[in-house]
Amino acid sequence: MMRKLLAVFLALPGACFAGLPTGLPCASWPTNVAEVKLQNAGIVKITQLDESKTKAIPVAIQKIGKDLYRQVFDIVLHAKAGEEFHVMTVNNASSQECSMSDVDVYLVSRKFDAQVP
Repeated sequence: MMRKLLAVFLALPGACFAGLPTGLPCASWPTNVAEVKLQNAGIVKITQLDESKTKAIPVAIQKIGKDLYRQVFDIVLHAKAGEEFHVMTVNNASSQECSMSDVDVYLVSRKFDAQVP
């Protein structure tokens, strides 16, 4: 029974985004903007990041107009020296274009995982 329940919970995120048009969620635009904003703020240089370890997870996508969606991403950027940068991004995208708006980038200074008391 627990395995079936676990399988349902693991499948839920995919089901939530199943009705979206092709091309969504689009992580490339918010990820690139987050990198540039961190560099412009003097936090990390883009050349110091290990792109192969970057993870962008869609947290929410809301339809706000005809073929216009607001997307929220949890992005983790990894420096080659081992440091991690957790950011949340919010932007608008469509099925044709990732960059339908500017990207709001929030640097998360501390993240509490469920396992940490």
